[in-house]
Amino acid sequence: MSELKTVATEKAPAAIGPYSQAIVCGDMVFTSGQIPINPASGNVEAIGIEAQAEQVMKNLGEVLKAAGSSFEKAVKTTCFLADMSDFAAFNGVYAKYFTTKPARSCVAVKTLPKNVLVEVEVIATL
Repeated sequence: MSELKTVATEKAPAAIGPYSQAIVCGDMVFTSGQIPINPASGNVEAIGIEAQAEQVMKNLGEVLKAAGSSFEKAVKTTCFLADMSDFAAFNGVYAKYFTTKPARSCVAVKTLPKNVLVEVEVIATL
């Protein structure tokens, strides 16, 4: 079994529960879901799906970087939207970051932490 390494960076929001920002297992990194918290303030400041998605991507980018990976090495994402009517606007932001088009699931959920509009998690290679 591969050794597990916990990933932590102050450039992304700290975990708000009993979990890690990401775990490296072998040559793979598994991120926890990121929501649009500004890591500098610890608050959700972005309004609207595009602004929230941008903050989520910035957070994911920092976690991936701390793990030794990047958006280009993503193999699978799972995206959670509070409202599927935001799908097209979310895709516009998502496409700027995930240019290699990893496998993806995108679902609408009833509620997300802190009542945000979007949460995204990533599996990537190192």
